[in-house]
Amino acid sequence: MTAKRVRARRGDGALLRDDLLRVAEELLIATGSEEGVTVRAVAQSAGVTAPSVYRHFADKEALVEAVCLRVWTELTERMCATAEDSTDPFDRLSRAARVYLGFALEHPVQYRTLITRRATGPEAAAAISECLQHFVDTVSACVDAGFLRGDPLVLTASLWSAVHGCASLLIAQPRSHWPADTEAVIDQTVRMAVFGSALSSRLAVTPAAEELAAGLDELTGRWP
Repeated sequence: MTAKRVRARRGDGALLRDDLLRVAEELLIATGSEEGVTVRAVAQSAGVTAPSVYRHFADKEALVEAVCLRVWTELTERMCATAEDSTDPFDRLSRAARVYLGFALEHPVQYRTLITRRATGPEAAAAISECLQHFVDTVSACVDAGFLRGDPLVLTASLWSAVHGCASLLIAQPRSHWPADTEAVIDQTVRMAVFGSALSSRLAVTPAAEELAAGLDELTGRWP
């Protein structure tokens, strides 16, 4: 049985809120679904009463959304941090994609919850927008540098689709279906998404296979 929590002192409300969010995220991970995150379960695990939870969160939806807000914020912070020491926009884009994939694999349940649910509150919606804006800004820098061509929003959506697809499959499908070296899969996906975007954004039409192969051989011959 969970021990009853000592009544919070004045000014300790923020600490209790953090505890509730931590417990809610632990329940999310343990149960594998937001269905397992109920106000009653969170209160019991935190050693408080349900009314104590309701003082901070209007309902279960608000509680789960607050958990998602924390996760989106952490992902954004990681992507920004990894780009701080690089001035090359292409390098920053590749780093952001790898951080995104790594984060998803580290936090599979949280990632699945983030992607499959629609944000209803303004704070969570703003956190999602901030995370995606980091991608858009990095892609825009690549366009400005001449590495990519086209609408940054369209390019970002395509790149996001590629890394999300890789993350979702690695999370959902048994590892027996994948090579033992997962990092090699991630590296190949990022290279295909980023370099592929650079190539496709320059092609007005899709060339025939033989013509494309010859052109690529000539191009890659410059970097043995």
